[in-house]
Amino acid sequence: MATEFSALRKMYDDDQIIELLKQPDGIYWLKLRSISRSIQLKDFCNYIGLNCEDIPSRQLLQFVYEKHPDLNLIDAFIRDLYHLERIERLKNEDYLISQLYQMKVFDWGGLYQNSLEQTIVDNYVKRIQNWDQLNSAIENELHLSMRGYVQCSWYNHWSSIIIEDIFKDHTSVLPSMGLVKRVDFFIHDFPFDLKVTYFPEGYMRILRREAGLRPELTELKAYCRREEIWFDNNKPNAILSTELFTRLSEHPSESSREFIKQFKDTRLKLIHNTIRNPEPLKIWLYENQGIRRFDAANRFFLILINADDIEESWKLKRNKDLLIHKIHNHLDSMTPEGLQKLRITFNWQNNVFETFAETLFIIN
Repeated sequence: MATEFSALRKMYDDDQIIELLKQPDGIYWLKLRSISRSIQLKDFCNYIGLNCEDIPSRQLLQFVYEKHPDLNLIDAFIRDLYHLERIERLKNEDYLISQLYQMKVFDWGGLYQNSLEQTIVDNYVKRIQNWDQLNSAIENELHLSMRGYVQCSWYNHWSSIIIEDIFKDHTSVLPSMGLVKRVDFFIHDFPFDLKVTYFPEGYMRILRREAGLRPELTELKAYCRREEIWFDNNKPNAILSTELFTRLSEHPSESSREFIKQFKDTRLKLIHNTIRNPEPLKIWLYENQGIRRFDAANRFFLILINADDIEESWKLKRNKDLLIHKIHNHLDSMTPEGLQKLRITFNWQNNVFETFAETLFIIN
């Protein structure tokens, strides 16, 4: 029995995506929702020979849903729509990738997407009282930080479009054409929100602690102290960690080379252990979301790892040939039956949530 349109819309509006997917027409409704702009729905009606001339735009989605056109027709229309858009992006893709290779350093400049306004308010608006000092700080600090912020945001935006298209080009993937909350595409009729990320530093700390190891930065500092290599302990941890790793990697001594080799070997061992058993990492990624961005939607975690230098993993986002090979091979191996085994549960602020999550690790 079909679920009423209003009930499905309420589940969607209330972010009850898992509950929506349990409904007989949940996937059906989400696919229609992905072509819910009035011009798309009108084109779809023409595509299937359904007269919608007298239907107000706000009622078009419900009108089409209640007519219940064949799901294969919806899929075919979405694929045709995507194909037309993809042709246009392909014309420019080689140029875009070339531009992404102009990015030499990935540095947010201390400003981050989740806290940009708050960082500016805390460090400039509320901290500085003197007018001349404020303007000096803007010229000498904020301009550079904003440059880094904009460059990193630009790189993430365009590389993410390329990666999404790699997924959507695969035959088992149906794109989501519109702004559907928490859904970038469907794999064998499973909706997924794609998350491109790197091996989390916080999770690495947990793995090291469980293995009886000290944090990476502690190990780097300890080695430098033993070898009397000076460092500025007042620098932020993330910056200092990258600096010490780079310095020791470039240091000419045999001792330093052996230390870095063991350091990398430990990293890789913990990473490969995670690849063999990814479920704890999936749960950690859900449970460590920011409050403002929390959701429990199905996710496909694409985790990029530069084995030689984790801090350089961002460069893999523009390595199209590697990404196509790894992503398409993984999609080839996915089956509807296998997707059913991706169910996990996690805790968030004393509530238990259920979802489906997949991980693909790409190591260079």
